[in-house]
Amino acid sequence: MPHPLPPVSFPGMPRSVAITGISGNLGRALAKLLHTETRLVGVDRRPFPEKPKDVTHHQVDIRKKKVDEVFRHERIEALIHLGIMHDPRMPFSEAHRFNILGTQKVLDLCVKHGVKKVVVLSSANVYGPLPDNSNFLTEETPLLAAERYSDFRDLVELDMYAQSFLWKHPELETVILRPVHIVGPTVRNAPSNYLRLAQPITVMGFDPMVQLIHEGDACRALALALKPGVRGIYNVTGPGEVPLSAALRELGRKPIPVPHFLVRPLVRRAFEARLTSFPPEEIDHIQYLCNVDGSRAVREMGWAPHYGLRETIRSVLPG
Repeated sequence: MPHPLPPVSFPGMPRSVAITGISGNLGRALAKLLHTETRLVGVDRRPFPEKPKDVTHHQVDIRKKKVDEVFRHERIEALIHLGIMHDPRMPFSEAHRFNILGTQKVLDLCVKHGVKKVVVLSSANVYGPLPDNSNFLTEETPLLAAERYSDFRDLVELDMYAQSFLWKHPELETVILRPVHIVGPTVRNAPSNYLRLAQPITVMGFDPMVQLIHEGDACRALALALKPGVRGIYNVTGPGEVPLSAALRELGRKPIPVPHFLVRPLVRRAFEARLTSFPPEEIDHIQYLCNVDGSRAVREMGWAPHYGLRETIRSVLPG
């Protein structure tokens, strides 16, 4: 059984927090963690049928004018922005409009309505897994993921827009979190889906170290980012690093090594034929390093993961 998460109460917790994307798996988990600590307001165009009774949910697209009314009437003190599409099968233009225009819209509304704190969820993937990456990239490392992978373009553009917002509006405490691969029982992203495969493909001759963070710990990091005085960009790491082969062995998987010159066309064809949910753009994550240094979050946010390495790896298994 997973260990129960410790409380996240701290002096100065905002009295009201809006969460965009609250109906997603991570948003629902965050709502469960925070709803007894502050007044929560959800904004998501999807329904939230199992929401806690004390959470107010506005089922509206973040790009629409109605979102202005939400900010005006709810007196929001802090925003956690999770309203980002990550569906690799979504047409690029549609996802781009939602991700970038939606982010610009909600951040502009934060300025307009006097929101004091903004937390934007990015990802350590913005650095890009590259052949010449050094170990433990810091927050100052250039964001190069978009140069090799078009599917990461939105994430890099969103992160860079949030950075410009941070410096343009010093009156707001803006936090950009870049967590490592988020995994867990409810997560359905590429890393979790890959680890659930009985016979995952690996790249012959490559066994990169990987960093994982439990979805519960990702929620705790988002909550800690609300602390007064926390401002800036933070890599968020889990309980440590592990070779990909060791993670697969812990899960009892039987990997299929494929020569590097065959692996991309093979995965692309399987993805296009809907034989796998693992997108070909993710191949470099099982071939090259993209490990980050999370010491700034430890030092300035008081961050420490709650779940251990084995528990984090095994969180993708059925309950």
